[in-house]
Amino acid sequence: MSDPGIEPSPPRSGQGGGGALTVLLILVGIVLLLPGLCSLAAIVILSAIDLKGVLSDPSLMLLWLVCIGVSIGGILLIRHAARRPS
Repeated sequence: MSDPGIEPSPPRSGQGGGGALTVLLILVGIVLLLPGLCSLAAIVILSAIDLKGVLSDPSLMLLWLVCIGVSIGGILLIRHAARRPS
């Protein structure tokens, strides 16, 4: 029989020290946002001056899509880091 005054400790989940990892994930996510922000700024600036149809260049559009895709990955990473239990 066990002593009624002592309660067993709850099992540990094994996720200790998550604060530093959360900060690191958020910082990496912010860095991943930068290419998308720069490409959006370039789209706005080039659409305002429209240098001889440069916006219709397929390789430039592909580059912008890749940059925006990287930024979406950064947003998802920040979202994942913010929802992690600490």
